[in-house]
Amino acid sequence: MPINPTIAQYADELRGWRRDIHAHPELGFDEHRTSTFVADQLARFGCEVHRAIGRTGVVGVLRAGNGPKSIGLRADMDALPILEANRFAYRSQNEGRMHACGHDGHTTMLLGAARYLAQTRSFDGTVNFIFQPAEEGLGGAKAMVDDGLFARFPCDTVFGMHNRPGLAIGKFQIRSGPMMAGGAYFDLAIEGRGAHGARPESGVDSVLVASHITAALQSIVARNVRPQDTAVVSVTQIHAGEAYNVIPARAVMRGTARAFSRETLGLIETRIRKLAAGIAEGFGATATLDFRVIFPPLVNHADETAFIADCAAEVVGAANVDRAGGLTMASEDFAYMLEQKPGAYIQIGNGDGEGGCEVHNPGYDFNDEALVFGATLFARLVERKLARGQG
Repeated sequence: MPINPTIAQYADELRGWRRDIHAHPELGFDEHRTSTFVADQLARFGCEVHRAIGRTGVVGVLRAGNGPKSIGLRADMDALPILEANRFAYRSQNEGRMHACGHDGHTTMLLGAARYLAQTRSFDGTVNFIFQPAEEGLGGAKAMVDDGLFARFPCDTVFGMHNRPGLAIGKFQIRSGPMMAGGAYFDLAIEGRGAHGARPESGVDSVLVASHITAALQSIVARNVRPQDTAVVSVTQIHAGEAYNVIPARAVMRGTARAFSRETLGLIETRIRKLAAGIAEGFGATATLDFRVIFPPLVNHADETAFIADCAAEVVGAANVDRAGGLTMASEDFAYMLEQKPGAYIQIGNGDGEGGCEVHNPGYDFNDEALVFGATLFARLVERKLARGQG
């Protein structure tokens, strides 16, 4: 099955929706305009609409026939706090906010599938269209789950999709098992004793302590994590002092840890805590750690991975679906939903031509040519998973 011809007829409208969302980016849990737009479109299609799920999340419910099976399809809606560098007509109108990760495209693809499925009703069961807020590190998926997402909207399986710059339009990639790393943020407060810059012997230098801890933390991946278990520990900020001639009493370190299992993240937390405390004590200082797992590792379920890959192959051909896509150290909070329900997360090509760039970049833009491919795949998942006559 190639691109769905009915969805292809919506291409111009999908492009218009996507560019409107792009021009009006909203940060996590502040997606009021976006969620209203989504809810209004779903209602127009004939879906049952539920708002304020996980604060600003929206769920559209569509039923056909009497089948007991159900499926969840998820898209994220939030933007990033980035000043957009693009100068095209639909660039961000909200200064300092930008759709730099393609969530405008993800939302549009799912709306396109919802429109088609509501029009054709060519399935037997229930589809839950899940529009998630606050994916970018604020825990929107967890908020929806904690708000009773799957209790209120039962899903036998759940699927998500994300664009992949550098992968050609009309191609998909996925892998079974761990696919994206879990991510944690940490804050480490070093308390020393302030002193005059000319009399260091009278104080305990928090900057020196922080520097030693920064170097020591690199031993965690090198000497504590098994070589088979890929992980990253990065100190990304050190804040201390305000004057040239004052040794500050306090320094604050911040950073991130990434790994493909919760166990490895737990090991990293334990080692940061012990190393920081021991080094600080050796200098006469103290260290206090706040370690927060923001994203669990994203782990695709085997059967659902094969299913979505098979559906993608029906859309674009088997040669255009990479079933052994690479691991990525980036994180994705759809992982929270995959911890609750069997499912899978696939990457869709955003283009491999010149002028493209990675996500989280001020020059990024979602490729509108991908919209009909993504909407077709979402629709195909429903028509196959909830096929009529399955009993």
